[in-house]
Amino acid sequence: MSDRPRTLVAEDQYLLRDGLTHLLTAHGFDVVAAVATGPELVAALREHRPEVSIVDVRMPPTNTDEGLQAALAARREVPGLPILVLSQHVEQLYARELLADGTGAIGYLLKDRVFNAEQFIDAVRRVAAGGTVMDPEVIAKLVAGNASDPLAALTPREREVLSLMAEGCSNAAIASRLHFSEGAVGKHTANIFAKLGISASDDTNRRVLAVLAYLGS
Repeated sequence: MSDRPRTLVAEDQYLLRDGLTHLLTAHGFDVVAAVATGPELVAALREHRPEVSIVDVRMPPTNTDEGLQAALAARREVPGLPILVLSQHVEQLYARELLADGTGAIGYLLKDRVFNAEQFIDAVRRVAAGGTVMDPEVIAKLVAGNASDPLAALTPREREVLSLMAEGCSNAAIASRLHFSEGAVGKHTANIFAKLGISASDDTNRRVLAVLAYLGS
């Protein structure tokens, strides 16, 4: 990721699109395109190959799923292309499909649950760096839709740690939320990786694989 990540904004509401553009620019992102429709998004993704894209789900012309369809098509062309979905809705099927390739660099936030600029910008940076950031409500709906439980071997505390990992929290943030040491978080994450059969590799990739297992992708 460059010092000023090349960023694309896809949002049909003018005020929100303009606001996102100014917010991202103020925090060091280079917004290379800001588009309002699905076809414009497809063209901009192909032309600019941004380092991260913020994409609404429902965009003109049909206001159904143009944003997510464009994101899926772009990820098929460029595996691991960083996409942060910013929506009012949880589209479970498409969220699972975005996660399914296992490469990470995916986020899914709900517009009415983004409470401050720091939270949003941190999520964008995490996705741009290859991480996975999910709103807790999205996580709850995806987990509730699982017919099987791949996490049966995890303790309740390990499940808590993994849930926060899915939200995009660092070990330090997890320690703060759960009120124990960062070292204890490290032990829990090591246990999670071992129980899920995730072998030693780049730690970011292991976290992505653990989150994918948690979401049942």
